[in-house]
Amino acid sequence: MGFFDRLKQGLAKTRESLTAKIEKTILGYADISDDLLDELEEILIMADVGVTTTEQLMKAVRKGIRQKEIKGPEDLKPFLEKKITEILVAGGAGVRMAANGPTVMLIVGVNGAGKTTTIGKLSAFYNYYGKKVVLAAADTFRAAAIDQLQIWGERTGAEVIRHEEGSDPAAVVYDAVKAAKAREAGVLIVDTAGRLQTKANLMAELEKINRVIQREIPGAPHETLLVLDATTGQNAVSQAKLFTQAAPVTGVALTKLDGTAKGGVVIGIKAELNIPIKWIGVGEAVEDLRPFVAEDFARALFGE
Repeated sequence: MGFFDRLKQGLAKTRESLTAKIEKTILGYADISDDLLDELEEILIMADVGVTTTEQLMKAVRKGIRQKEIKGPEDLKPFLEKKITEILVAGGAGVRMAANGPTVMLIVGVNGAGKTTTIGKLSAFYNYYGKKVVLAAADTFRAAAIDQLQIWGERTGAEVIRHEEGSDPAAVVYDAVKAAKAREAGVLIVDTAGRLQTKANLMAELEKINRVIQREIPGAPHETLLVLDATTGQNAVSQAKLFTQAAPVTGVALTKLDGTAKGGVVIGIKAELNIPIKWIGVGEAVEDLRPFVAEDFARALFGE
């Protein structure tokens, strides 16, 4: 099965809660009415598109009706697909890679979002394309995170730079940067602690890590990726808001899309926070984490 088919399969629950419901609702109306628009609005909110983004989409729908772009209920689904694609594509950018030396990716996110697993899958992705990968176990507050990263390193052929539990994360990162440069690695992926209880501590820690990286590799980190769990729906949007205040997030890696009906959160994150979705995970397999392609996502969401 190709990735697009896996993406379609992974979005089955979201498609059921969003596009299938839209289709079913439209069939019950001969003309566009306030009742139909109210039902449509409710479907978007229930699919975790988010209140703000739903208002934006409904405003566009009403304008489309006034301007005769939407003539009947059957025009609503293709119109929404077009608008959702526009939201996802706007300001989109691929993963930023270094012109020379290692590309440094700083990975942030709350514990339980799938951060370490995402790092492992990213390592496998770049290894597949022939890049030497170094992993930095800078979540030194959890021995389990360090051990889990070590297992992923062994599975994907990546070298893991680790210290003892409780050591200074910035010291781990310093050693990892030195190792990546010495080994002429193509990619350095840095795991970080996923605590949000004290935003000031998190910010100070990330700033220190950033300073270490920038001192050794000017222009790095090239990406600061926020890992979010799609199954948490609107909580993922709240997490994204908090993390963007604590770190200069350049993109989102959204995990567990296959296990949720809340995949509409992809649209909400992009529309409300204007952070590009850069990676999506649609399954347990290593190859089920891939770069995000907005047009493909919209096509899979609308069952094409």
